[in-house]
Amino acid sequence: MKLKTQWIQHALGAAALLAAFLFVAAPVVRADEDCQKRVAKADHKLHEAIEHHGVQSPEAEHWRHELREARAYCYEHDHRWWDEDTHRWHTDRDWDDHDHDHDFDHPH
Repeated sequence: MKLKTQWIQHALGAAALLAAFLFVAAPVVRADEDCQKRVAKADHKLHEAIEHHGVQSPEAEHWRHELREARAYCYEHDHRWWDEDTHRWHTDRDWDDHDHDHDFDHPH
């Protein structure tokens, strides 16, 4: 009987530990996804603005600002930022606010 009680206690302890881990890990994953989506949206909109209105257009400047803000938010809150073009996280604050301008220097 004592063995059965110990097994139940261990199972409940493991379940509680798993639940605690999921409770803590879920917001981190969601925060990562939110940062990633926010950067991806601004990146996409910047590409479109440059393509349709030009590198120096007010529309491109607006989305360049939004992209800079998204990257900075992620870096300030998570100490890393998402690079949509290379599909990877960066842990250094090493982005170039005009990195997309070079994509349109030469006609495709």
